[in-house]
Amino acid sequence: MKLTPTRLVCQQAVELMSDYLDGSLSRRDRKRLERHLAGCDACGAYLEQMRVTIIASGVVAADDLAPEVLETLTDLFRRFHEDT
Repeated sequence: MKLTPTRLVCQQAVELMSDYLDGSLSRRDRKRLERHLAGCDACGAYLEQMRVTIIASGVVAADDLAPEVLETLTDLFRRFHEDT
């Protein structure tokens, strides 16, 4: 996701958090997100919830899931993004 050089709003910050956690953000976007997080308690809390969820659920690869489970999760993810 390429962003404009302006300050991030919360929705943009949330969209970047998965890439931030897996280390795939560009240096520029990582710095922008970190600046946003330093001043936004709500986004900081959201990021911490994501970290806790990852730790609690462990690492699950697509190959670890039964095909019907993977299809259900993919469908839920797509519907969630259609609603946002």
